[in-house]
Amino acid sequence: MAQLIKLQDYVSRYEKDSIRYPSQFVRLKKQQWSKIKQQWEEGSVFLNDEDAKQFRNDIQGKEGLVKRFRKIWVKEEEHPLSESAEQPSESDSFTFEPKVYYRPDTIEDLKHLYMDQLYTIQLKWASSTLTEKSYVDGKYAREEPLRFFLQRFPDTYLVMYEPVMLIKKAPIELDVLVFTPTELWCITLLENADQSAYLGSMDRFWTIKSGEQEKRMLNPSISLDRTETIIKGLFNQQDLDFPIKKAIISRNGYIDFKDAPYGLTLLDKKSFPAWFSQQRSMRAPLKSAQLRAVKTVLDLTQTTSVRRMMWSEDDQETDRLENSE
Repeated sequence: MAQLIKLQDYVSRYEKDSIRYPSQFVRLKKQQWSKIKQQWEEGSVFLNDEDAKQFRNDIQGKEGLVKRFRKIWVKEEEHPLSESAEQPSESDSFTFEPKVYYRPDTIEDLKHLYMDQLYTIQLKWASSTLTEKSYVDGKYAREEPLRFFLQRFPDTYLVMYEPVMLIKKAPIELDVLVFTPTELWCITLLENADQSAYLGSMDRFWTIKSGEQEKRMLNPSISLDRTETIIKGLFNQQDLDFPIKKAIISRNGYIDFKDAPYGLTLLDKKSFPAWFSQQRSMRAPLKSAQLRAVKTVLDLTQTTSVRRMMWSEDDQETDRLENSE
């Protein structure tokens, strides 16, 4: 599962420590998966020991209760991130405890359940810290492309989804940035109706054909070129040699761009599966150059957030005491 390190202009825990959190996430994910997998194999994937005991009784003959426990019900914790005063460190609060209230029939069902919960937690990690939080657009909980990038790519892939860069104090929204251990992919997704055909050119507009309908869209390579220019400039400032690649992807349509410029990768319904399979098979660990590249970009992203209530109250009390002295 790839890591969501920046979402829009929301505050991200990775901004606090972009070097430590990626490896901590990989370790945490594997530990929790091993734990829940073992519980499933032992027949005790429940919230507490009483439920586990009840399940063991059920599988010995109480079929009615077995059916009741088969009902899919995953309850998310209201506050899955430990934020008590006893744990003031950002890294200490980076935790995840999966909650399972039924026994999945197969290991694949368990895996999907685990990934769905982890996806929800990732949205929280990418929109809150110990002291700050951002108000997340509800659409991201249902954003299929975002879920696809996070759930289908390796743990060592670090994703910025629609990040907002601050360049000369001007906000610029990018598309998708995927930092692999060896390179950065700048990606634009074309998600129109199934079987749509995208007729590309070097002009300002492309043509989309879907059945009998035809319409125009802004040339997606324009934003990709801008993204490449911005990030290449940042890397040069830091004397960072990290390859940048550009891709226009249509998972459910076809791209026809005969005179595509050098350096632009076109991936459509025919060519995307091979590229995707190659990315999925990546086994390289996190790299120092990759983490430096992430930090370089993160440092210039815009963040819109508010102080958490408990910290605001503490600050007000401190101000009151200082003013009374």
